[in-house]
Order: sequence, then C-alpha cells, then structure tokens
Amino acid sequence: MAKRDVKRPVITLRSTEGTGSTYTTTKNRQNQRERLELWKYDPKLRRKALFRETR
Repeated sequence: MAKRDVKRPVITLRSTEGTGSTYTTTKNRQNQRERLELWKYDPKLRRKALFRETR
C-alpha cells in the first residue's frame, strides 16, 4: 500500500455559491502555500462556479 505524502495533503474544495457541493484533490504545499481557488462545475447550479479550499 502506498504511503500518504506529507507534501501533498488531501484538501476539500467547497462551492462559494452556497450549494454545498464539494470536490477533493491534492496540492503541493511547497509550491503553493495560499488557499487554492478553482473554477469547477457545480452540479446543483448546472454551471461553473468558484470553489475554494476549506480548512
């Protein structure tokens, strides 16, 4: 079984539109220290929305 890499933690992206939709992904903590923001598809809105990293 593969070890979990400390440099690439699993993060949760939550929709800023308030629908409660989430995505999970990993990010490289050494290269990107600030919170991640991505435009992803929100299935409840049926369009793209801004998703931000939650803590």
